[in-house]
Amino acid sequence: MQVLLVEDDQALAEFIGTELQRSGSSCVHCDDGDQAYATALEGAFDVMVVDRMLPGRDGLTLIQDLRRQGLTTPALVLSALGEVDDRVQGLKSGADDYLVKPFAIDELQARLQVLLRRGTAGGNETVTRLQVADLTMDLLQQQVDRGGVSINLQPREYRLLEYLMRHEGQVVTRTMLLEHVWGYNFDPQTNVIDVHISRLRQKLDKEFEQPLLHTVRGAGYRLGHGAE
Repeated sequence: MQVLLVEDDQALAEFIGTELQRSGSSCVHCDDGDQAYATALEGAFDVMVVDRMLPGRDGLTLIQDLRRQGLTTPALVLSALGEVDDRVQGLKSGADDYLVKPFAIDELQARLQVLLRRGTAGGNETVTRLQVADLTMDLLQQQVDRGGVSINLQPREYRLLEYLMRHEGQVVTRTMLLEHVWGYNFDPQTNVIDVHISRLRQKLDKEFEQPLLHTVRGAGYRLGHGAE
């Protein structure tokens, strides 16, 4: 994964860059928005990590300007501004994800993997059917079955499963589920995710020998064959 990191906090940039390199990614660092603008247009990056408050162009202006130039590289905004309005403004600027400081490096890397997967998962082709092992979801009919057996899901369970299936094999954090399945309406300490995961696991795995829905202790959840 080729990452463009735009961050003016040198210590934080060094930490993120080191961790990305440890995971096998390469990282190019810019510490101001104007430099990053030129670098993004000149280079071929898989994903951008952009601090919101920057010298020169601020992070949101940087993303907006790059989008106007036709650059579609997925962008994740890092910011200490974490109110709903701040996050909505960030996403409206053209960012693909928004992570609030302070953050866990494992979550940052998980989100970048999701953005990378999303960007290489078929271009502009319209997806109407998802499949993970013997589990299938018909997005047009909103029907789910496993091994030919129909599974009846409540609307929220369906949205939760769809999100997990779209990120097959990836560790999805609780924060990601709260943001993308529930919106920003719940306290991260709520047990609503645990309840829905438990119900979903009963419906998906109870009657089958091989479980698909796994809890990754201390990290989140993963859909696919094989235990962590």
